[in-house]
Amino acid sequence: MSKSNLTRRGLLKTSAIAGGGLMLPTYLRAAAHAGFTNAPQGDTVTLGFNVPQTGPYADEGSDELLAQQLAVEHLNGEGDGGCLNTFTSKALKGNGILGKKVTFVTGDTQTKSDAARASAKSMIEKDGAIMINGGSSSGVAVAVQGLCQEAGVIFMAGLTHANDTTGKDKKANGFRHFFNAYMSGAALAPVLANEMGTDRRAYHLTADYNWGWTQEESIVASTEALGWETVNTVKTPLASTDFSSYITPVLNSGADVLVLNHYGGNMVNSLSNAIQFDLLNKQVNGKDFKIVVPLYSELMAAGAGENIKGVLGSMNYNWQLENEGSKQFVKSFGEKYGKPPSNSAQTCYAQVLLYADACERAGTFNPCGVVEALEGFEFDGLGNGKTLYRAEDHQCFKDVLVVRGAQNPTSAYDTLEIVEITPVEQVTYAPNHPMFGGDEATLGECNPGA
Repeated sequence: MSKSNLTRRGLLKTSAIAGGGLMLPTYLRAAAHAGFTNAPQGDTVTLGFNVPQTGPYADEGSDELLAQQLAVEHLNGEGDGGCLNTFTSKALKGNGILGKKVTFVTGDTQTKSDAARASAKSMIEKDGAIMINGGSSSGVAVAVQGLCQEAGVIFMAGLTHANDTTGKDKKANGFRHFFNAYMSGAALAPVLANEMGTDRRAYHLTADYNWGWTQEESIVASTEALGWETVNTVKTPLASTDFSSYITPVLNSGADVLVLNHYGGNMVNSLSNAIQFDLLNKQVNGKDFKIVVPLYSELMAAGAGENIKGVLGSMNYNWQLENEGSKQFVKSFGEKYGKPPSNSAQTCYAQVLLYADACERAGTFNPCGVVEALEGFEFDGLGNGKTLYRAEDHQCFKDVLVVRGAQNPTSAYDTLEIVEITPVEQVTYAPNHPMFGGDEATLGECNPGA
């Protein structure tokens, strides 16, 4: 972002370095620049946590909300401080955000775009929320991100995996810490080739909304580049609970791999139906039949139980990672809630801390100051290892995990094992990649609102 753009937005002033005359940009303080939506007036600041509390992704939403509450405790100096102890940025001191105690309100997205927009709108207009975080659906994320852009508040996306969120639908006020469908395909392809070979015929069942579409597109592209043939791609309604009628045609298609572009309860049900049809014990084209779940979570794996064994997929985060940030978060979350965190929980926790840290470093709650503080920000210590928030599209870049359903889990929480930690270089793409809207997709301008 150019200095001229920042000056035009009223975000920067210049200060002279004593004796040198060098003029450097510094952020305006909140007290000197209060003309933005829901500028805090008292001694508290309100965040809005918008998660699926009902619907097919409710389990993910429940874990997200636990993590968001934990983040608020740590920001306010309560508990053990969590990742404030390991975060490479040391701006946060456990005294709230810019000295204001953090409070929060919640909403239920219901995994429906209209409901998610309505709950976010209520939190912004009625409750004074200055930032919205959460969600477990890319359809929801795109809808709420658009609303936040219009309202002049920051959107720190939760679990959203579609390429569109930081692609054709990206917005200047929105940021995504979670990885995306392209990254899943780039990480999975070499492992699939190694374990299943390059002569495979794949059949896709795909959730019929923007996440499913871009997940299917990404996996088709990455597997066809290996030499795989795509036999068929079939869309399934998000509200589906029984996928038996979709499994039967797979048996007669000549496919020897079933790719389930499903998430949450959808994936649990479709995988269970596939196992009921005994797919993994069949041979087709002289090969053992295989199932791939491109996007995994611990909660899905637990729900699928025995059916998940040996099935490959990808993840944004797993609690078994050994870096210091992950170990600290697992300790804090586990001691409070009696279980390890899911990757959706870790994402929302990290996003709340990243927002707060950006406010501290910018010296303002003004969303345009927050945007500038996050663009190009490199950090570590939140659980994923070294991470970059790319300025061009507000997408985080970090290593990606390839995982497999564990053959011999010892508890309900180690149902997945890490097969490979794919280096970030392997999953990085150009900001104008065609899957992300090409040259036509732009962030636009930050909107500070009122």
